[in-house]
Amino acid sequence: MHHSQKASSDALGYIPLARRRLDKRAKILLGLLFLGGVVVGYVLRMNADGLGPKTSALDNYQRINPFPMIHSDYARITSEERAVVSSMYTDSYVFPLAVLGHTLKRHHINARRILIYLPNRVSNRTLCFVQAAGWELHPVEFIPPPHGGKGIHYTFVDQYTKLNIWTLDQIGIKTGVYLDADTIVRGNFDEIWNLPFEFGAVPDVYIDNPGFTPGFNAGVLFFHPSTKLFEDMVSKLETTKFRLKDAEQSYLNHYFGAEAVRLPYAYGGNLAIRERSPEVWEAIQADMRIIHYTINKPFNARMKCPGGICDPEEVFDLKKQQAWLKKAKGKWKGHFVPELTFWEESFKLMIEEIGDLCPAS
Repeated sequence: MHHSQKASSDALGYIPLARRRLDKRAKILLGLLFLGGVVVGYVLRMNADGLGPKTSALDNYQRINPFPMIHSDYARITSEERAVVSSMYTDSYVFPLAVLGHTLKRHHINARRILIYLPNRVSNRTLCFVQAAGWELHPVEFIPPPHGGKGIHYTFVDQYTKLNIWTLDQIGIKTGVYLDADTIVRGNFDEIWNLPFEFGAVPDVYIDNPGFTPGFNAGVLFFHPSTKLFEDMVSKLETTKFRLKDAEQSYLNHYFGAEAVRLPYAYGGNLAIRERSPEVWEAIQADMRIIHYTINKPFNARMKCPGGICDPEEVFDLKKQQAWLKKAKGKWKGHFVPELTFWEESFKLMIEEIGDLCPAS
């Protein structure tokens, strides 16, 4: 094309194909730059607000509510109609149960302390030891897992026996708090007894799952015993669809899912909270009633007990217990040393109190 023809073509609005492609690419590039600027501005604003990529109430904790956790105007029932309950299926948990019993006495929980247990699994020395720590013994029958134990972890095979706590109305208990053996009491919780709700539990916490979960942990439960409810619960074990791997905790979440009231974290200070959100852990310290040693236990939680029968020498070996506690303090980069020290102090006081009251036969 001659120069005269090119000038004439431009004047008529003609743009060569190569130039048109360049203009189109430029528009796309400008659009992307604009969009990128919007995204960067949004991120900068988020960071300026202190929100970051996780914006749930748990991960973006702010102490907004200034009111006390406990309402001062609550009714009372007699201490004989209340019970703190725990469970023992083998001798292996004798030390943690004795520590838990000791902390219940130390913090003056105004209730009976009832320990359900499997009589064919637990030795007389262990029964003597937990009684000395303040537990009232209550034998129960084993409740097998549904579907022949299909899909359940071997450490959870006995856990459905926990459902027996709902039969305690037969011995006069009207309201109860169930505590797993891997808990200790850090403060009095007598205000809980007259909650009007049928069932309550503390929301579960997972380290790698941002935000709140609607599910609860079965290590701390508020309940009203009812043999009628117990019978209904057991009758539906085989027909209810739930994650068998998580045993009775999963079943209880389904059975009480729509009716359960969620208790504050202070009633079940799951160590996962400490790891996930140190700010929340620090904030609830003044109100902390119960610590739950979930992800780092101060005792051997997987002692080998073939057929449910443990080696008594290993069960009552104080040196092995101290070695286990030392090992636990070294885990998780030492994050849980303060909480493990709480347990250790209670353990030492418990041993001083009970001493040699229950010698080997």
